[in-house]
Amino acid sequence: MQFVSEEVAAQVVSVADAIEAIDAMFREYGQGLAEVFPVVQGHGPDPGTSFSIKSGLIQGSRKVGLKVGSYWPDNRAQGLKAHASTTLLLDPETGFPKALVSASHLTSLRTAASDAVAVRLLARTDSRTLALLGAGHQAWFELLAIREVRPIDRVLVANRSTLAGEAFARRIRAELDLPAEAVPVREAVSAADIIATVTAAREPLFRAEWVRPGTHVSAMGADQVGKQELDSNLTASASLFADVVQQSVSIGEYQTAFKEGRIGMDRITPIGAVLNGAPGRTSDAQITVYDSSGMALQDIAICSLALSKAAEKGLVLTV
Repeated sequence: MQFVSEEVAAQVVSVADAIEAIDAMFREYGQGLAEVFPVVQGHGPDPGTSFSIKSGLIQGSRKVGLKVGSYWPDNRAQGLKAHASTTLLLDPETGFPKALVSASHLTSLRTAASDAVAVRLLARTDSRTLALLGAGHQAWFELLAIREVRPIDRVLVANRSTLAGEAFARRIRAELDLPAEAVPVREAVSAADIIATVTAAREPLFRAEWVRPGTHVSAMGADQVGKQELDSNLTASASLFADVVQQSVSIGEYQTAFKEGRIGMDRITPIGAVLNGAPGRTSDAQITVYDSSGMALQDIAICSLALSKAAEKGLVLTV
């Protein structure tokens, strides 16, 4: 069996590579050439630990596998990360293990790549001001990915911790030479062409009326029952898109509006359908919202790419 380490995966897969891999996966999914299997939830021997197993098949390109995502909170006391992701790719001919890919970095990358695919399809082409709501680890990846598909020349950071928001804005200025400032949520939202919410919020971060006509919103945080970043009034009035429609109303951003009876699943267009010709943005005044709750096919696609790229460079270990 082959093995790709975290360090190698981060080295061989660029943001641009990730976007194209996720784009291709969504195209296959939109054509009915890929499927996601039921998620398995479990926990470790100690209280507070948990893990999930997500699996899928990309039939068109014959990629199959599963990802284990774990959360061990006490790791922090040992100087270790609490979250970890590992993807097992199977040989499509035999079902035997083909490769084990350390995928914590790749999970952040594929999540942001999903956002970039949606932004490329749905945001106005002249979008230049990005509002980031959240200043954590994932927000950085969202910024890098969105910059690949739109000419962002101003970033507004709104964060629960003002100090963390200011530090994040300084990092943007220092590392990307990009104008960035930490501002209140309302100021960020009302000035933005693109809004990316990257939080674990359980109530709306801003009011619907603060969003300008023509804005695109990527809701990246909701992936469990009870999470919510957007005002239901916004969800009820905007044009809605999602990576997985069923997930968007069960564990994703649209769950609240769906339970309230304000939207039905027929209001939500899969992003894979847009890639295959369904309408996306139809006017410059339209407000579009993309919900990303994530799925195994994204992990399989990007880890398959990492394996291929690492093999080209002779960086794959055989164990």
